[in-house]
Amino acid sequence: MRITTLGCSSSITGELRTTCYRVDDDILIDVGTGAGDLTLAQSIAIETVFLTHAHLDHCALLPMLSDAAGSFRNVPLTVYALPQTITLLMEHMFNGGLWPDYTALPTPENPYIRFRPIQTGETVALGGRRITALPARHAIPCVGYCIDCGTASLVYSADTTYCAEFWQALNRIDNLKYLLIENTFRNANAAGAQRSGHTTASLLAQGLSQLDRPAELFIVHMEAGYEQETMLEVLLAAAQFKPQMLQRGHVFEL
Repeated sequence: MRITTLGCSSSITGELRTTCYRVDDDILIDVGTGAGDLTLAQSIAIETVFLTHAHLDHCALLPMLSDAAGSFRNVPLTVYALPQTITLLMEHMFNGGLWPDYTALPTPENPYIRFRPIQTGETVALGGRRITALPARHAIPCVGYCIDCGTASLVYSADTTYCAEFWQALNRIDNLKYLLIENTFRNANAAGAQRSGHTTASLLAQGLSQLDRPAELFIVHMEAGYEQETMLEVLLAAAQFKPQMLQRGHVFEL
């Protein structure tokens, strides 16, 4: 299994792209602006999307992806998301005003998109790959994901502040190899992190102290312009894990 980082930032400035990970050639985890770098052929090949939550940096290009690839596909794009996420997207995105309702167009029998609700703890099996929704605690309902090929797993935390249930779930993953954790804010903005449901290096250290197994740690979703300062705090807080700043284009092999 191959997981390609199309976007892992919280901003679109310069060369940065927001969250989107491609699993092999047919699955996306979130559809932030990183999805805009897919070719038409690559977009058409996407069959399934897993959304962490409804914030635009994680789902903004879902309408564009469905529009670009829809007429070339014979079946709808299947989109897994929390019921609350689906409700938000139907009310505010696919509402016939901001964007056409592609859950019913071009026809109700063969739409461009088909939403499928997923619950925390639920696993979807696709061609020998297992994608499991993990607990997260954000400003709106949100899940992280574990992507498991059988021999190894990659976990993406999604947007979350400290969440004890998330770390407990990690300790149940026997084949954990890669851990992608958001660290949006610097420690000086602890109040902002608490208010918006994000992580600081201090909160990251609190979670890592509960992790009972080794993993390669990658930091994502840092505030634009403060990446170096943020990584310095992370390196001091989690030195034993040798954290790395994830870069767009990085490929994980499982």
